[in-house]
Amino acid sequence: VGALAAWIAFTAPSVGLLVIFAAVVQMSAQGVLDGALHGLKLVAVVIVAQALWGMAGTLAPDTRRRLIAIGAALIVLIASSSLSHLAVILLGGVAGCLICRDIPTSGRSGEGEGLQALRISPLAGGIALLVFLLLLLAVPLLELAGNGGYLALFDVFYRTGALVFGGGHVVLPLLEAELVPAGWVTADRFLAGYGVAQALPGPLFSFAAYLGLVADVPQNRLLLSLICLLAIFLPGFLLVVGFVPFWARLRQRRLVLAALCGVNAAVVGILAAALYDPVALGAIKEPGDLLLVAAGLALLIGFRLPPWLVVAGLAMAGFAVDRI
Repeated sequence: VGALAAWIAFTAPSVGLLVIFAAVVQMSAQGVLDGALHGLKLVAVVIVAQALWGMAGTLAPDTRRRLIAIGAALIVLIASSSLSHLAVILLGGVAGCLICRDIPTSGRSGEGEGLQALRISPLAGGIALLVFLLLLLAVPLLELAGNGGYLALFDVFYRTGALVFGGGHVVLPLLEAELVPAGWVTADRFLAGYGVAQALPGPLFSFAAYLGLVADVPQNRLLLSLICLLAIFLPGFLLVVGFVPFWARLRQRRLVLAALCGVNAAVVGILAAALYDPVALGAIKEPGDLLLVAAGLALLIGFRLPPWLVVAGLAMAGFAVDRI
């Protein structure tokens, strides 16, 4: 109960604000907000570039992991699909097992004590992992049997939540590959919503609520928004409960840590590919856009302004340029 209350308190503010933004986008007259939406797409370029810089330094700091990241980026750019992302993550784990076994890992004495304090039994952990796998495998089969609509989008967001490693920004390429080509969400609305999400408190996964509201589907969008939100968080909850009883032993196995090194490096590559396509290609249309992106990066990284201020500034700049 406490965990559920904490999750609601942490998530509700950003979800509420994203719901309001989705309503504004849908109710606004055609073309009125084009400039502001374009500015928000430029925000996505700035934020993803900053996230990539930070993740590369943390998750791919040496030559071997950089090679895994570069290989992952090339694969995703050549064969961009949801399956290619899964394949790259798996290949990253294999590559990590092969070439990252001797990379030093943090083995601090207090590491993992917070998880062990949860006191989850091995039986409960095993049940959580079983439920995680059943949902991952059964929902796509039910969808193939003809139960589309809500179930189809639950499947998309659940699989995305299950594949997120290394940071919340990885939802960008995973969700974009699922939603935009299928026509559920336009590229403009996707990137604009992602840009707004950067200015809000709470987890980036709250972006799922916005996507459920702007999805081009006949179903009830408020219900769909709730389903998308729950679906993207559920895998993480099940995996935490599932792995807590076993983590103390798993983290002692060098092969497991090497695989995680490879997976995290592959995630850096996936995000790098997403920065190029769809983020930069979808947002930067003329030289002036490059100047706005450079200004945003300077304000965010150089002057360390808060993200919400950069988001607001670029949105207003885009709106002003569009009005000229």
